[in-house]
Amino acid sequence: MKYVLVTGGVVSGLGKGVTASSIGVVLKACGLRVTSIKIDPYLNTDAGTMSPFEHGEVFVLDDGGEVDLDLGNYERFLDVTLTKDNNITTGKIYQSVLEKERKGDYLGKTVQVVPHITDAIRNWIETVSVIPVDGKEGPADVCVIELGGTVGDIESMPFIEALRQLFFSVGQDNFCLIHVSLIPVLGVVGEQKTKPTQHSVRELRALGLTPHFLACRSAQPLLENTKQKLSQFCHVPVFNILNIHDVPNIWHIPLLLRRQHAHDAILKHLNLLSVATAPDLREWTKRAETFDNLQNSVRIAMVGKYVGSADSYLSVVKALLHACIACSLKPSIDWIAASDLEDESAELTPEAHAAAWKTLKEAACVLVPGGFGDRGVKGMILAAKYARENKVPYLGICLGMQIAVIEFARSVLGLQTANSTEFDADTEIPVVIFMPEGSKTYMGSTMRLGSRRTLLQTPDCITAKLYHNTDYVDERHRHRYEVNPELVGSLEEAGLQFVGKDGSGKRMEILEIPKHPFYVGVQFHPEFKSRPGRPSALFLGFILAATGQLEAYLSKQQNGSL
Repeated sequence: MKYVLVTGGVVSGLGKGVTASSIGVVLKACGLRVTSIKIDPYLNTDAGTMSPFEHGEVFVLDDGGEVDLDLGNYERFLDVTLTKDNNITTGKIYQSVLEKERKGDYLGKTVQVVPHITDAIRNWIETVSVIPVDGKEGPADVCVIELGGTVGDIESMPFIEALRQLFFSVGQDNFCLIHVSLIPVLGVVGEQKTKPTQHSVRELRALGLTPHFLACRSAQPLLENTKQKLSQFCHVPVFNILNIHDVPNIWHIPLLLRRQHAHDAILKHLNLLSVATAPDLREWTKRAETFDNLQNSVRIAMVGKYVGSADSYLSVVKALLHACIACSLKPSIDWIAASDLEDESAELTPEAHAAAWKTLKEAACVLVPGGFGDRGVKGMILAAKYARENKVPYLGICLGMQIAVIEFARSVLGLQTANSTEFDADTEIPVVIFMPEGSKTYMGSTMRLGSRRTLLQTPDCITAKLYHNTDYVDERHRHRYEVNPELVGSLEEAGLQFVGKDGSGKRMEILEIPKHPFYVGVQFHPEFKSRPGRPSALFLGFILAATGQLEAYLSKQQNGSL
């Protein structure tokens, strides 16, 4: 196994995940099989209980793993299916070591960070790196490891030591360290400054790791004298200094690396030149250039709780991007804080209230994504009602589906007190209830998680047609509440169709409203399996409906011309 380690210095948020993913793309384009591991030094065992405001979205894998959003980048860029073990956290490592200690596996020895924690990290990496993630048999050729955080962080020290030991054990030909660092330009001087990177590399070397490559983040391309200076003071050859400057969209980054012959240098270092081919990035080039040249856009109202941070809905944003590009459009997302749509907001913050409603009414479609808690729920219900009554395309994901059910029960069935037990535990009419198998004591890993099968109830619905008339779909879930099966009959009699159910027939998975251009709610999260060049069927249908192209698309599909 060949290892490519990506570390970060100076500041966080430099784009280590995209850099690591792009390196994987270029190596995969050279004919190599690539897997990836993300190391998060925080103490949480997984990302499941972390706030989207603080950490961005929780990405869900097929096996139910709740992991860091960077694993979403890996899956989208590399088109692989990762496992929860591809995300290593301090909590997972310490938990595994303490379980062994409780069982007596260490034979009475004092359990310490070195060697027990560092050995556990090394063993985890070596075990996970050989698990196939691309649908083929046997291990990959290269494992790209991203170490989260910034070099010098106290919590990452055991991982640095374990990786130093891994480097020593596998040898120079099998280990490549790429350090991502910032090259700032001071406004007063206008000069590219290398000192922060010098200090970062010095810190890394003091910990026993010397970078073989520098991936320098900058606004503008690096000047030649800046590269020379970095080479001299960081002991990295000039041709191993890669520059990842600002680009129009992230799909340009693998192309940027190829133009700098990063693949040749990495392959040479790992002694893989003899088995690799010239990189074939034609699809990436076409995709990046197509996006740059798009002129028309579609306005999408995103009504949610966490609109202050785009990372909170990163996979939804990417899925919209994939669908829009397939329709030769640029996505224009209007972020609307759900609470701004509420009646209380009209009194407390009238300007924000008016602006939110103006934005909603100007959008071509409305999307209500997933979330937890009751904040903003009234605003989401108003958005769902507006979309239903005004024939505006609506896509409700997880919470967004439950919101659609509550709104329909109140407005159409006249059940004004209908609610979810998540928002009102004592509601008289619980149209959304807590799942019987759920746990109210523990928050983490107690939801319905991962890939589950949904059986489509009729071929004559928009969802079935978008999924190419299949009998079932396998999508990823993350929820602990569901539509109350006792009220399904009343809802369906009033015109709300549940066109997708689980194997038992009691769990509602997909709803539609007939004779509406596109009113779809899904209990699962289709955004997690959307890929560049292979958009999610529901997101594609949503954008097609927003631009008046859905009927023509479905007609072509039925006639076999798609």
